[in-house]
Amino acid sequence: MRPAIRPAVVDDLPGIVELDQVCFGREAWSSVAWEGEFERLAEDRVILVADEGAVAGYVVLLVPPVQVDVVELLRIAVAPDERRTGIGRQLMTAALARCAGRTVLLEVAAGNESAIGLYGGFGFDEISRRRGYYAGGEDAVIMRWRETA
Repeated sequence: MRPAIRPAVVDDLPGIVELDQVCFGREAWSSVAWEGEFERLAEDRVILVADEGAVAGYVVLLVPPVQVDVVELLRIAVAPDERRTGIGRQLMTAALARCAGRTVLLEVAAGNESAIGLYGGFGFDEISRRRGYYAGGEDAVIMRWRETA
């Protein structure tokens, strides 16, 4: 059964923080940072979760006011035991549906081939790199998506 993709609510915060720790380790956002993301939901953040009775995945978008035509995909994660089940694709589909008429930018570690493949499958193209951006000197790949008619 496919999980429900829905807007995050404050009750999801502990599950999101835990999943972020599991998925990103040293690069995980602190619980204080996540609280800040939730405080910005009314302003410019969209957080969607894959709900299977627990948070199986999430995606975070920075969606500026309508007069700005660029959205930034800040974070996406899927629980390790739920990977390769389509949850990442469901989250991306739901996130991009909220970005109609806008360009979406993201950055990803150059060595994260599965994520780069997922993004490429949605039509994201590499537009630049930040050399040595991540710990250990790994490059960040900057990718862009534009809705096609």
